[in-house]
Amino acid sequence: MKFHRQPALRLATLGVSTLILAAGLGLGSVRAQDAAAPAAEINPLTVVATVGGEPITEADISFAAEDLAQELQQMPAEQRKAFLVTVLIDMKVMANAARVEKMDGTDLFKQRLQYLEDRALRRAYFGEKIATGVTPEALQAAYDTFKASFQGQEEVHARHILVASEDEAKAIKAELDGGKDFAQLAQEKSTDPSAKQNGGDLGFFAKGMMVKPFEDAAFTMEVGAISNPVQSDFGWHIIKLEEKRTSQPPSMEQIAPQLQQQVMFKNFEDQVAALKAGVAIEIPDAALAEGVKQQTEQQSNQAQ
Repeated sequence: MKFHRQPALRLATLGVSTLILAAGLGLGSVRAQDAAAPAAEINPLTVVATVGGEPITEADISFAAEDLAQELQQMPAEQRKAFLVTVLIDMKVMANAARVEKMDGTDLFKQRLQYLEDRALRRAYFGEKIATGVTPEALQAAYDTFKASFQGQEEVHARHILVASEDEAKAIKAELDGGKDFAQLAQEKSTDPSAKQNGGDLGFFAKGMMVKPFEDAAFTMEVGAISNPVQSDFGWHIIKLEEKRTSQPPSMEQIAPQLQQQVMFKNFEDQVAALKAGVAIEIPDAALAEGVKQQTEQQSNQAQ
């Protein structure tokens, strides 16, 4: 049985930026490439198969892994390369059939080809100009800024005994007042299943992490005190306060993924803003233009 409410994330999450980086710029596909490739360095020009004399190379496998990242995550690593080669073989024979049918000459196909070229170039630019900015120095600077602005919260360490009725809770309180050991009584009488293993120990928690009646009682107690019965939606609690402290910022290692994402998105925002400067961007639909403006402002705010 759990009494915790989900705590707020103390390091700002990036929301929309996560989607932009992971989906729009192919970060998820990088992981797929790594998973599909062997540990040894590979030559992208190595031919792994031919279809009607046309080669399929290691580079083709890498490109396919970018597009099929989600599918790759659902299968064992040892099957991924064979899966990608199978997809590429099917792609080759179908593409050749489409050329015979002159499908590559339509206006719609040319538009799609332009889009795919732009996407590939965007990924190349991102990899060479933006991702390379996630350096140890940049991560350290981001962590120093986070640590300097971190505001510690009061935390308490408590134990509890949970029972169904107030009369049971009063009887347990009487036993504790008579000198009975709190942890032992928690193991014997608490209806919280975890109490049998941990003697009712809830560890440290901050405000907002427990149901309110329990929290209100715990944070007004003195260290070593045992409460009178406290009612919550779970039943009746007897609480013992073990310790109080002020929370400390997490270590750099603990929040490394968030820092990397933060630095990368800041680099992305800065460079894209610079690239857009002086470029005429026109959106005739007023409602769409407003939506794009809001999205841009939201991304910019998240990068701060």
